[in-house]
Amino acid sequence: MAKMDEKQERTWAMICHLAALGTFIVPLGNIIGPLIFWLIKKDESSFVDDQGKEALNFQISFTIYCIISVILIVIVIGVFLLIGLLILFIVLIIIAAIKSSEGEKFRYPFAIRFIK
Repeated sequence: MAKMDEKQERTWAMICHLAALGTFIVPLGNIIGPLIFWLIKKDESSFVDDQGKEALNFQISFTIYCIISVILIVIVIGVFLLIGLLILFIVLIIIAAIKSSEGEKFRYPFAIRFIK
């Protein structure tokens, strides 16, 4: 496959992060969206490969944190954790998209590195 130019790399890396917002349309869209774009473009750019993995790792971690929070609803704290997670989810995705569109590698805090 042909290599991408820098502008295309930035655009596809940004799309990998923003695709997580698909969770508001499709259950587990936060994992499915970034996974699809990463799989399609990872061989064309090391930057897209890196940012796609980063987006996937965060989305998998985020899903685990949400499941734990749902369980903790029984003792009430889960409600507050879910609200905090939702805010963190949106803010971090926007920051990641902006940073990757500027060509910077973004690292999500609290992300477990499942895919290396």
